[in-house]
Amino acid sequence: MIRVLIVDDQALIREGLSLMLGLYDEIEIVGQANNGQEAVDFIENIEVDLVLMDIRMPVMDGVEATKIIKEKYPQVKIIILTTFNEDEYIFNGLKSGADGYILKDISSRKLVDTIKSVYKGDLLLHGHVAKTLASAVIDKRDTEKENILNRLTARELEIANLVAKGKSNREISEILYITEGTVKNHVTKILDKLELRDRTQLALLIKELKNKI
Repeated sequence: MIRVLIVDDQALIREGLSLMLGLYDEIEIVGQANNGQEAVDFIENIEVDLVLMDIRMPVMDGVEATKIIKEKYPQVKIIILTTFNEDEYIFNGLKSGADGYILKDISSRKLVDTIKSVYKGDLLLHGHVAKTLASAVIDKRDTEKENILNRLTARELEIANLVAKGKSNREISEILYITEGTVKNHVTKILDKLELRDRTQLALLIKELKNKI
């Protein structure tokens, strides 16, 4: 059972999502919050696995709330669910530690699948979001694509490709028959070599360059 907190300043949206997600046995709606501050306060008292976080809210917006929650409770997964696809919100939300970013026009089944995947440790982004962020990462590279890939060893490329497929460290360790700690060390080295901040940027970069792998 995935314990979900819904955060949105519109009661109609909160109640609609709660009713819809409540139809699925694998999800338990543990609460609703009207803004980011209420979400932070709620998580301090009630155990939450995943947050559906709106962006534009009074008192405290979704970006700031995501940053605070991730700093205090890094195990809590956060999916930014919004009507906006503006680049500024995409970058700020992911920079704050969001695990996914999708638009509110998503179907109920797709939303549930997204919640389950993010809960397992996958990174999921709406198609437009992934394309925008990947382009930005690529544009910041000072070298050719081939040279970026040449920075990595064969094993690192293998692991980077699995990260791009949304595999968690545990899943990668099982696929490659190595320890989870070894996978973590490889990912750290890969991020350092490619001058990337996190797995999000790595996944998007490798997806952009997958025809070179």
